[in-house]
Amino acid sequence: MRKGVVFPQTEIGSDQGAVIEYTQTAESLGYDHLLAYDHILGANADSRPEWTGSYRHTDTFYEPITLFSFLSAVTSTLEFVSGIIILPQRQTTLVAKQAATLDVLSKGRLRLGIGIGWNEVEYEALGENFSNRGRRSEEQIDVMRKLWTNQLVTYEGKWHKITDAGINPLPTQRPIPIWFGGTSEIVIKRLSKIGDGWFPQGFSPDEKGKRIIDRLNSYIFQNGRTLSDVGIEPRISISKGTPDDWAREITAWKDLGATHISVNTMGAGYKSLEEHLNAIKIFKEIAEAV
Repeated sequence: MRKGVVFPQTEIGSDQGAVIEYTQTAESLGYDHLLAYDHILGANADSRPEWTGSYRHTDTFYEPITLFSFLSAVTSTLEFVSGIIILPQRQTTLVAKQAATLDVLSKGRLRLGIGIGWNEVEYEALGENFSNRGRRSEEQIDVMRKLWTNQLVTYEGKWHKITDAGINPLPTQRPIPIWFGGTSEIVIKRLSKIGDGWFPQGFSPDEKGKRIIDRLNSYIFQNGRTLSDVGIEPRISISKGTPDDWAREITAWKDLGATHISVNTMGAGYKSLEEHLNAIKIFKEIAEAV
């Protein structure tokens, strides 16, 4: 399995030096990729008594494409993974252009994870429709792939229209890999049909996890694809369990067919950059021994 780190968005702070040190240390430790979450706006929970969302206006979030563009200049091997970009709240052709530019400047080191999100506050502020976001995302993927692989595109769908135009430069990867977040039945079916990979979340590699993976595999075969066409990358949280627990979980995911694994150090109570770095060092040693 390829091994990655989850960029500690909400805990790393706004010091540029810390951002660089974390990323370069991950690369020097031999990690294959860095994954970053995406939220554009944080809601003020104090003015929303019904608020149950995870992220608020007090949580730090770097925009992933901008972050990766900066970090690509201070790294050489690390792959950059959005986990996930909330695609339907963005303009499709602009995302295609931004992703292509990053892919060129990083020499093909982008993996674009996408999802539909849950935060209506962001959709409202960005002027996009929350209610049709799932259906719209499938057409968005089609549009982006056409833009990434053709000099000129003419396209007329339900939500997009392009008349004999294209982006330049085209990305290094043609097309850029698109991975999915989400665990609903409709997402799994969509992923099995058009996705390059999946970020499973919200379940463990137990009997329930095996049933979900088996269902995904069944859909993959039904769509005339093979298991090697769709990668799987779960995340392991440092805050849960001991190093022995992490090793067992890595092994269990590997047995279920995971192709990648990443470690999340947020939520473990760390107060310094050094604690995050020490944690990813220990995790890497454990993962290599599995």
